[in-house]
Amino acid sequence: MIKTTNIHKTYGKLEVLKGIDLEIKKGEIISIVGASGAGKSTLLHIIGTLDRADTGNVSINNISVNDLPEKKLSEFRNKNIGFVFQFHHLFPEFTALENICIPAFIANLSRNNAEKKAKELLDFLNLSERMNHKPSELSGGEQQRVAVARALINNPSIILADEPSGNLDSSSAVELHNLFFKLRDEFEQTFVIVTHNKELADMADRKLVIKDGIIE
Repeated sequence: MIKTTNIHKTYGKLEVLKGIDLEIKKGEIISIVGASGAGKSTLLHIIGTLDRADTGNVSINNISVNDLPEKKLSEFRNKNIGFVFQFHHLFPEFTALENICIPAFIANLSRNNAEKKAKELLDFLNLSERMNHKPSELSGGEQQRVAVARALINNPSIILADEPSGNLDSSSAVELHNLFFKLRDEFEQTFVIVTHNKELADMADRKLVIKDGIIE
């Protein structure tokens, strides 16, 4: 489902990625671990088309994303990839329901259909009663589950998560980790998770270690 070939990335004089070759199957949950600065997030951003490699190729579902012009790339990303970050990045002025709907609106889904889907996700994530609450009225764990629902609204085949439980207390982190596996089992989504959380890393189908810009 995801294939990277000889990915290199340099920022200034710092070579962060030094030739990453990686294949990930549909429905796999992959964890990526390594020291801070090893290149984990950079690789995740390149897989997610948020950044471009200096050299090398990324293909997703047999589509070479390197070859897509910017507008097509944005459409591809919106449809196929969901993102969950350490900080939920919810808009403070919008309710949970409104935050979840935003990617669907970008994909030109009607308001009725977007809200219907968002309510289904809120129900699935046990957040229905928090639908009309703004982020400041939610706990950290609830905010992150809203962010997960937002990542899921367009039925992406891939979820990329960057330190998703790094800002949560231990019980909320365990809930989130279990949720990823539940989602994989229910929807056959592929997960690539960058994490310093040893428990989450060890739960994955495969754990990849990045050291000095390459996969050990």
